[in-house]
Amino acid sequence: MAATAVRYLRSAGSPTAVQAPSGPRPRLRAVREDERLPVDPAEFRRVLGHFASGVTVVTAPGAEGPAGFACQSFASLSLDPPLIAFMVARTSTTWPRIARAGVFCVNILGADQGQLCLGFAKSGADRFAGVGHAPAPVTGSPRLEGVPAWVDCTIAQVHTGGDHLIVVGRVEALGAEETGGPLLFHRGRFGRFTA
Repeated sequence: MAATAVRYLRSAGSPTAVQAPSGPRPRLRAVREDERLPVDPAEFRRVLGHFASGVTVVTAPGAEGPAGFACQSFASLSLDPPLIAFMVARTSTTWPRIARAGVFCVNILGADQGQLCLGFAKSGADRFAGVGHAPAPVTGSPRLEGVPAWVDCTIAQVHTGGDHLIVVGRVEALGAEETGGPLLFHRGRFGRFTA
């Protein structure tokens, strides 16, 4: 799946990796089995669940209808140029549709949008059923109604990161409401920010 995304981006003229810095390159080698830490996946998830994160829905337009999925692994990456990043499982069936579109909108969810998030986390369902949306101003990606903030992007780069892909987006437009708190995810549950 990663190879498909990279081939698509190359055919569209988008870079798929950053330029290597000049000068001597560090020696690279594979990690041997005896060097791997014995990390139990359940323990890994439990411990990292202590890190609270915001929650988003990543959407894109498509010939067969809009595509979207719930995503908590989202971050600001660069101010100049304006870049953001999100991570998506390599097994995602929604990601290839977003990759084909070449554009996406990150819809940052508000404190009362837990049900909206759960709707976009289900697989096999029509995630957009009953969900109001309008085209984002530059890419036309679905901008969900009622979200406190949104970021309209084109795909700039895709990198492999273990069992996930790291998608870098160039910000084309963005906007936010000044009211309402964020939807947070912590230790497997939604929560709210209180000052």
